[in-house]
Amino acid sequence: MKPFPFLILFSLSGAVLAQTATPTKKTPTQLQEIVITADKESPSLTVPSLEARQEQIAKSVPGGAGIVDAEQYKRGRSATLKDALDFAPGVLIQERFGAEESRLSIRGSGLQRTFHGRGIWLMQDGMPLNLADGGFDMQAVEPLTSRYVEVFRGANALQYGSATLGGAVNFISNTGYTADPIQGRFEFGSFNTQRAQISSGFVSGNTDVYASITASHTDGFRDWSEQESFRVFANIGTKLSPNLENRFYITYVDSKSQLPGSLTKAEMESNPQRAAPGNMIPTVAGGAGFQERNYRLLRLADKLTYSDGGDNTLTLSTFWSWKDLNHPIFQVIDQLSNDLGFDLRYDGKGQLFGLQNELTVGTGFMYGVAQDNRFFNIGGTRGAKVAEYKLQSTNLNLYFQDQLHLTDQLSLIAGAQVSYVTRDLNEENLFGGVNPPGQFTGLPNLVNNSDRFEAWGFSPKLGLLYEADKQTQYYFNASRSFEPPSFGELVPFGASGLLPLKPQTATTLEIGTRGQRGRVAWDFSYYYAWVEREMFATGVAGGPTTTTNAGATIHQGIEFGLNADLLRNLTTASAERYDRVVLRQNFLWNNFHFNKDAAYGNRLLPGVSPIYYRADVMYEHPCGFYVGPTVEWSPVKYAADFARTTFADPYALLGLKIGYRTKKGVSFYVEARNLTDETYSPTTSVVKNATVAGSTNVFLPGNGRSFYGGIEFRW
Repeated sequence: MKPFPFLILFSLSGAVLAQTATPTKKTPTQLQEIVITADKESPSLTVPSLEARQEQIAKSVPGGAGIVDAEQYKRGRSATLKDALDFAPGVLIQERFGAEESRLSIRGSGLQRTFHGRGIWLMQDGMPLNLADGGFDMQAVEPLTSRYVEVFRGANALQYGSATLGGAVNFISNTGYTADPIQGRFEFGSFNTQRAQISSGFVSGNTDVYASITASHTDGFRDWSEQESFRVFANIGTKLSPNLENRFYITYVDSKSQLPGSLTKAEMESNPQRAAPGNMIPTVAGGAGFQERNYRLLRLADKLTYSDGGDNTLTLSTFWSWKDLNHPIFQVIDQLSNDLGFDLRYDGKGQLFGLQNELTVGTGFMYGVAQDNRFFNIGGTRGAKVAEYKLQSTNLNLYFQDQLHLTDQLSLIAGAQVSYVTRDLNEENLFGGVNPPGQFTGLPNLVNNSDRFEAWGFSPKLGLLYEADKQTQYYFNASRSFEPPSFGELVPFGASGLLPLKPQTATTLEIGTRGQRGRVAWDFSYYYAWVEREMFATGVAGGPTTTTNAGATIHQGIEFGLNADLLRNLTTASAERYDRVVLRQNFLWNNFHFNKDAAYGNRLLPGVSPIYYRADVMYEHPCGFYVGPTVEWSPVKYAADFARTTFADPYALLGLKIGYRTKKGVSFYVEARNLTDETYSPTTSVVKNATVAGSTNVFLPGNGRSFYGGIEFRW
């Protein structure tokens, strides 16, 4: 496929940059009024305003970081994390089969993981949604309840106690101050998709309340891909005094997902809607089948913030979650887990060596315990119990970050995190008796075992931030990341004890710029990471994945987000209320490869496209109307196995969006996706060799042509 969409869009944005590099005096004055002098002070001490966070990130983060305004993704289908994060610079997110669960990766984090994410700190209002072992569930987030989303790539998430290669994604909630008193949203579309949300926010005296209920259902594009979810989210903020506020959070999730599984390339090309043979119907009598992932989550959290009325705040966050998982796959996994933790953080401004200085100091603790029982999967139901596990996780972090303003324009940012983690396993394998036909054989009769993983990590960071002007920053940073394995990597199948894994670490250099010039806003980063002991989760023929530590690998890439007004005043003549044609894009270049590996040399890592491009070009009228095409483009094939025998093909998806959005009253949208009905695989499983029997089914087909519509009422 010729790269004409990519070249045309970049040529247009380049022309706009050239024309607006020296804007008129009138234009920057307007932009400053919008960006700089807007109402940045949030009525809430615990939840900062969008404008305040935009300015704070621009002035304090010497690396890749940005904000996604929820109003942008609410102009179309807003059902999954991909819908919310697809235009966040640096984020690669691909649905497995149109599902809420996706491959979520930043800078190659969790690269081979297509389920139950890791390598990123997923957060809500600065509090982790990850379980204590580091894993997280995409279904725990309801994008419609957020006011905006913060994305901190790599070590730029240190201020939240994250030291992973990927960084952190922080969903900032609506409150009674920011939400509408009455709001209802209804979405519908292809594959019998139905989704509804009702919410309300109000303020009464010193108390504000926000509550949302969301229910959704879809039959799915593929056979055996039905999904249902029910979510309740609420937070209650109380100002105990002018300088002290408490906010209490309640989250309940009931999620049910059928798992259609991976296909061979031939199966996908002949019928991408089919389910994998063993996922829907058992391949042999009594064998595994009817695979699903169903779970319920209850999460309670509390955030107490004290401000001295100036630039110093102290925040105590506490959280507890209860999760009940029923997961028929190669076995039936029945897991009940409880996780709790706290984070104590100080943010302050003062003087150091006579220079302006800003300091963040914090400590976080998490503890989790899970009872994990395994059963033979007999057509989706539980057979004989084969194993019992008791899993315990502990995380303790101490972190700080300091920004010293060397001049009015140049800042030095230094920080570090010390981490201590443990993973404890007590297991009893009960493999006595006869295995059902088609189930795994050759297993021990009875094993009682305890095992422990323990590690320390040190993650320093040093960066420079230069403000060329109030709207333009240039930055450089060097950092060290630390990621211990979760139980998803540590617990093997059919063997006793934990796998002998070591933490994944990396040293990363980053340089880039972000800013705004007239009609153009950009976010550009280049990074180069030397990764040590990268954790690779690869599929095993006829069974689950297994994880190993690789040798040395290299992750380098470019993250480039761009918003550009290509044209203005097509049908209007106002300098303040103008219509426009605006380009929005997210471009990723991913160059991840082995570094002089004994078996693979400098071979590219499988499972990720070297280039990913997402863009839309919208005509927007000041009345709220918008219309325009969308494109998702992956122009380079990539391997699905380490042996590089099987490749995912390039693809280009064309869509169309039309709608009307207003702050009060009735809004609507209609969206078409994959208009050419292309058969493609947006993501794959990863195996060692896809030509080996039992390992050839690695492709996860994307949705075919689909149409969605929604209507929203706000009063």
